[in-house]
Amino acid sequence: MKNLSWGFILLVFSAFLLNIDAFELRKGQKTERISGSAGDVLEDDPVGRLKVFVYELPSKYNKKILQKDPRCLNHMFAAEIYMHRFLLSSPVRTLNPEEADWFYTPVYTTCDLTPNGLPLPFKSPRMMRSAIQLISSNWPYWNRTEGADHFFIVPHDFGACFHYQEEKAIERGILHLLQRATLVQTFGQRNHVCLKEGSITVPPYAPPQKMQSHLIPPSIPRSIFVYFRGLFYDVGNDPEGGYYARGARAAVWENFKDNPLFDISTEHPTTYYEDMQRAVFCLCPLGWAPWSPRLVEAVIFGCIPVIIADDIVLPFADAIPWEDIGVFVDEKDVPNLDTILTSIPTEVILRKQRLLANPSMKQAMLFPHPAQPGDAFHQILNGLARKLPHDKSVYLRKGEKILNWTAGPLADLKPW
Repeated sequence: MKNLSWGFILLVFSAFLLNIDAFELRKGQKTERISGSAGDVLEDDPVGRLKVFVYELPSKYNKKILQKDPRCLNHMFAAEIYMHRFLLSSPVRTLNPEEADWFYTPVYTTCDLTPNGLPLPFKSPRMMRSAIQLISSNWPYWNRTEGADHFFIVPHDFGACFHYQEEKAIERGILHLLQRATLVQTFGQRNHVCLKEGSITVPPYAPPQKMQSHLIPPSIPRSIFVYFRGLFYDVGNDPEGGYYARGARAAVWENFKDNPLFDISTEHPTTYYEDMQRAVFCLCPLGWAPWSPRLVEAVIFGCIPVIIADDIVLPFADAIPWEDIGVFVDEKDVPNLDTILTSIPTEVILRKQRLLANPSMKQAMLFPHPAQPGDAFHQILNGLARKLPHDKSVYLRKGEKILNWTAGPLADLKPW
């Protein structure tokens, strides 16, 4: 009981201090900038440093798929749709493929949803293969590099491994035809077969207008110490338990379901976004994949993300100072979460909040329409620009082949 009493005192004290800080932020827009690359990259302007050629594909690869299911526009995988739209009107687009630095193939591989709104990855490899066959047959640019100067948006759970379960994703591996291309993907985990070296890791899509509509006055105190809403067990896909989230979410529930410092539940209230703005810490544990939209939501709403996903590769890690704005907890240390978080000095918490209050930090996590300077679109372009110029070795000699078109599971080789 003694520890519990101290917990309540700490909670009240923290809420009081954080309320003062919120008031100061509202009065003087008190934010903090980190010197060095983290502060500079967010303001990079990629225009003039690269040119992108957008292939014109038959609408069955993109527009007709979206017409069939408009839910894809608000899905966490929607970056592939909005990146396509952005590039069509972007000043980096070139209509002359001979002057292009990069080539982009707009394929909506995640816009195949179940009635519940979950993406089905089974057609994705066939669809992607079909698109690559098309561009390699109708234009000469793929064949001269076998895709080494091409980039693809693959926002599936495990990127171009095209599956939502890790075991199946690893078994399939990255689609062989994408082995030389640059992948723009939400999935990032070090030393993983589904993360290709040189990939650009991006945040999942979160509807900017929807999030904007749920903003509350910054003067409202952060009276919730730790907040989380989501699954702790995925009984449908992991009936025996323990495999989902590598047991980390189950450990959160078992250890802290009755802890008054932790506001955690499987329910998803209509006040979800408002609650995040009232919280000091927001848990961002891995699920089937190490990332989730909570990471974006936490940054947007100034809630310090508590990242529980070993070896995660975070979005735009060269542009966003994750170590300074978040808290990293090893999966094995989840039972000690209360001790870890209550041990963080108040001045450290306040500094993280000042950094999170920086508008450019939030902007880099969003795909707004229309696009804004420094947003996620521009961070992707910055990532592509930093890969230029292409090394001469990407260009193949006449008749040279590297990729094996018949590699992969037999089901993936069927026509789409």
